Amino acid sequence: MKLIDKYILKRYLATFSVMLLLFIPIGIVIDISEKVNKMIEKKIPMLDILIYYGDFTVYFANLLFPIFLFLSVIWFTSKLANNTEIIAILSSGISYQRFLKPYLIGATVVSVFALLMGFFLVPKASKGFNDFRYQNLKGNAQTRETSDIFRQIGQGEFIYVSNYNYLSKTGFNFVYEKFNDNKLEFKIEANRIKYNEETKKYTLYTFTKRTIGQLNDKLESSEKEIIDFNFEPDDLTPVVYVAETMTIGQLYQFIQKEKAKGNANINTYLVVFYKKFSLPISAFILTIIAVAVSSMKRRGGMGMNLAIGIVIAFTFIFFDKVFGTMAEKSSISPLAAVWFPNIVFGFLAFYLLRNAKR
Repeated sequence: MKLIDKYILKRYLATFSVMLLLFIPIGIVIDISEKVNKMIEKKIPMLDILIYYGDFTVYFANLLFPIFLFLSVIWFTSKLANNTEIIAILSSGISYQRFLKPYLIGATVVSVFALLMGFFLVPKASKGFNDFRYQNLKGNAQTRETSDIFRQIGQGEFIYVSNYNYLSKTGFNFVYEKFNDNKLEFKIEANRIKYNEETKKYTLYTFTKRTIGQLNDKLESSEKEIIDFNFEPDDLTPVVYVAETMTIGQLYQFIQKEKAKGNANINTYLVVFYKKFSLPISAFILTIIAVAVSSMKRRGGMGMNLAIGIVIAFTFIFFDKVFGTMAEKSSISPLAAVWFPNIVFGFLAFYLLRNAKR
């Protein structure tokens, strides 16, 4: 590696690291200012708060790393342009493609790091971050419920609960239906169902079971019945952020299981899965755009480059969020929706890079 490569690569990684170190404390301070009253009111232990902000740091850095990377590249490349260092480099006979080499090496380092974080570290941080928020900062934890949950848990097996509390693992107005050759075999109903962590069984209160016969139905009832169903509590309601809390292997297996059950929320989980791969690739695209935008010496100086960069960065985030939401709520393919921003900005990177060479 030549001296110029080491110089640019060092600036690339150092500026990106400094950008993270500058903005993450700002995010923590803003978060503390919003939540300090609830933390004091609920007397949350200091150790739990410190663990929460450790998870917050990883979660926040992963969420906004494309913006930080983009702005840091624009920042130090604009300084090189303003100091006429880029002109000197290109005048020495180095081609523009060769000038990009250390940037692409830096993007590779950041992408691999982001990929490994997204696969293994971010899920753990996301679980700690969201669990803390829902248990301590979202009002009464016992109100953490979802409603009208319908699931297919197996071949010809369906369950329904009108409300389910994730923390107490209690559901209300429970219904279990078993079909055989599209004909109802029996149906179980209960006013309340509760999962027992120790026995791994369910307790049904105000239990009734109707078995369908050829001539007459058989009706059974009791105040309380303990049954070993073949579904997990998370089958009643995978929490909103469940996909974010799984490693890549766990998420893949979870998606396959939910597909087999006909889960209506499958697109939400697929968006999270595909983003784990698309986000690191965006580091290359945004790096090329940032270099193309900031390597030219403009009349407005560094301020103009940063203004252009901020507009492009937030446009990228806007596309990413809009198409991710569309994939979750409509029939758009999650794979196409997640990769669409990278494809569009990839063409933009090619166009800007070609102009920058000229």
